[in-house]
Amino acid sequence: MFGYNPFVDLTSTIPLSIIQSFVILMVLLVVGGTLFDVIHKRSAKYFFNNMRQAESRRTRRLSGEEKAGLAARTVMSEVLTSSEFCNPHRRLAHLLTMYGFILYVGSTIALVFWHSAPGSGSSSILPMLWHLGALMVCIGGYWFWFFIRVDVAAEGSSPFRVMRADLFVLSLLASATMALIWSYLQANGSAWANVALALCLLATIVLFGSVPWSKFSHMFFKPAAAFQKRLIKADGSRENLPRIYDLTDPAVQAQFPDIPEYMGKNPPDMGLGIKREAPRHY
Repeated sequence: MFGYNPFVDLTSTIPLSIIQSFVILMVLLVVGGTLFDVIHKRSAKYFFNNMRQAESRRTRRLSGEEKAGLAARTVMSEVLTSSEFCNPHRRLAHLLTMYGFILYVGSTIALVFWHSAPGSGSSSILPMLWHLGALMVCIGGYWFWFFIRVDVAAEGSSPFRVMRADLFVLSLLASATMALIWSYLQANGSAWANVALALCLLATIVLFGSVPWSKFSHMFFKPAAAFQKRLIKADGSRENLPRIYDLTDPAVQAQFPDIPEYMGKNPPDMGLGIKREAPRHY
């Protein structure tokens, strides 16, 4: 089944031009929804105003080389490996879902536009990537939904409790799940394949059409926010937050004489604090 291209058989009942138009429409919905989200919520205006305010508070000016290095570290750390997640299970689930989504969408575009037309030739790797991407989305998404969500794992809420904030992950899971079911049913000639296809298309429309009301656009804002966070630490602006002092520094102890009086000249490490144990107190 993993080497089966379901879009080839689909072209026997639905013209390829309509299938390609549907994919293009989904792309336009993402672009339009993201722009609407930026304009409606004024997130871009807030972001740039925050950058200008940070410039007035910085203690040093960063060179272009330093900014490029920070951008590279942001891509390698927060974007590609999701290092901001302290929980290793949450991080792994996120990476499975993220890379699965990339494979799922990218291979869908490749299959629809280059490997589904008559005489276009067959590709064995792309159908495998399509099925693998959908499967990774399901593994990471269901793992997150039933076992990692904070209101389930930490607050004891039912995993079937749904809010508007869950629109993105639920529509993504529905799209990937029904895509796998549709591929399996169609490969076996089942009459239920069209039902699975209709449900997959409905979930996909909700996924890409609900960008202004879901967390979909966060995947575009998150890298920019992570880069800005690194900038304000490097240039000393710190968003009006106090400096992080080395409590063992004699100059700091001279500035704050209460430190050696109450904590000694070599203050101990305060430890993990709230991160000392998992939040499982219902």
